[in-house]
Amino acid sequence: MNLKKELFTVVFFELIFPLLGHATISLDECHELARKNYPLLKQYDLVKQTSSYSISNINRGYLPKVTFFGQATYQSAVMTLPDVLENMLESNGYDVNGIRKDQYKIGLEVNQIIWDGGNLSSQKKITELDEKAQNAQLNVEMYALNERVNQLYFGILLLEEKIKLNQDLQTLLQSNCEKLKNMIAGGIAVQADLDAMQVEYLKALQQRNSLEQMKESYQKMLALFIHEDFSKIENLKKPEALMPENQESKRPELDYFDAQIQKIHAQEDLLDSKSYPHLMLFAQGYVGNPGYDMFEDMFDYKWRLNGIVGLKFVWNIDAFYTQGNEKTKIDLQKDQVQVAREVFLFNDSLSRESEMASIEQYKKMLEEDSEIIELRNSIRLAAESKMEHGIIDVTDLLQKLTQENQARLDKSIHEIEMLKSIYELQNSLNQKGHSK
Repeated sequence: MNLKKELFTVVFFELIFPLLGHATISLDECHELARKNYPLLKQYDLVKQTSSYSISNINRGYLPKVTFFGQATYQSAVMTLPDVLENMLESNGYDVNGIRKDQYKIGLEVNQIIWDGGNLSSQKKITELDEKAQNAQLNVEMYALNERVNQLYFGILLLEEKIKLNQDLQTLLQSNCEKLKNMIAGGIAVQADLDAMQVEYLKALQQRNSLEQMKESYQKMLALFIHEDFSKIENLKKPEALMPENQESKRPELDYFDAQIQKIHAQEDLLDSKSYPHLMLFAQGYVGNPGYDMFEDMFDYKWRLNGIVGLKFVWNIDAFYTQGNEKTKIDLQKDQVQVAREVFLFNDSLSRESEMASIEQYKKMLEEDSEIIELRNSIRLAAESKMEHGIIDVTDLLQKLTQENQARLDKSIHEIEMLKSIYELQNSLNQKGHSK
C-alpha cells in the first residue's frame, strides 16, 4: 500500500504538477518583451516627431517670403531739374517745389523661390537621413538588450540545473543516512559515521538555500526587463542548440554605418547647392514719397501707392571661398565612418571566432562528461556496497558521492555554457539558429 502511495506521489509531482504550474516562457519571448517594455522605445516616436516638424519647416521654404518694411530718411541732396528747365516751367505757370529731403516709405515685399539650386530639397533629404541614422543608432542600443537578457536567462537555467542536482545529492545522502542507521542498529557502523553523512546533507541543504536566493535575484532582474510578474519567471524553456545558417553578419551597427555614409553624401549635395544661383519672382509695393514717378513728386507733394513686380537672379559667390575645405572635411568624415566600420567588423570577427571555439570545446567536453558520469556512478555504487559490508569508511564514500555530483554538475554547466555560446554567436551575427 505504501509503495502505491509513493508511486502516485511521484507521478503527480513529476507529471501532473508541472501542468498546473506556470506556463513556460522562451528566450525569444523574453527578447521581445524586453524590447517592448524598454523605456528607450519611446525615443523612436520622439525622433519621428522631431523629423516631421523639421521637414514641415523646410517645406515652408517654398512658400512666398513676405516682408513688411518702413523707413524714414533725410538726405543731404535730392534730384533736381536743370535751372533752364525749371525757369521755363515756372515762366509757364508751373510751381516746381522739387523733391523733399525728408522721405518716407511703408510697404511690403514678396519673394517666391523658383529655383534654389536644390538647397531646400537637400536639407529635406539630410533631415530624413538624420532620422534614419538616429533610428539605426536606437536599433543598436535596443539590440544590446539581447545580450543582457541572455546573461540572465542562461544564468537562471544554470542555477535551476544546480538546484536539481543539489536535490538529487540530498536524496542520495538521505538514503545513505537511512542505511547507516540500520548499520548502527546491526553494529556494523558507529554514530560518527552517521554524523558525518548528516553534516554533508546539511551542507547540501545550506547550498540549496543559497542557490535559491541567487536564482530569485536573477528572476527579479529578468522580470524587470520583460515587465512581467516575478512569479512568471519559472520553468524557463531551455532553447535548442541551433547554429546560425552562415557567418554573414546582419548586425544593426552595419545599418547605422550605412545611414551615416548616406547622410554625409547628402551633406555634399547641400554644399554644392549653396554655390548655385537662385532664381525668384518678386513683388514690392509701398506707400510713401517720393514714388517711382519722381517728376510728378517735384510738382505735387503727396503720398502715393507704388508697386513693382519682376524676376530676380541672385548668385552668392562667397560659397566658393570655403567649398574646397568643406568638401575635404566631408571626405574626412566619410573616412572616419569607414574606419569605425572596419574596427567593428574586426572586433566582431574576433568575437565570432572565440564563440565558435567555445562551442566546439563544450561539444567535446560534453562527450567526455557522459563517460565520466557513468564511471563515477559505478565507483559510487561500488563504494556504497563496500560501506554496507564494512570494507570502507564513510569518508571515502562521501568523497565518491561528491565526485559523482561534481561530474553531473560539470556536464550541466558545460551544456548551459554551450547553449549560451551558441546564442552569443547568434547575437553576434544577428541571425536565428537553423536546424540542419
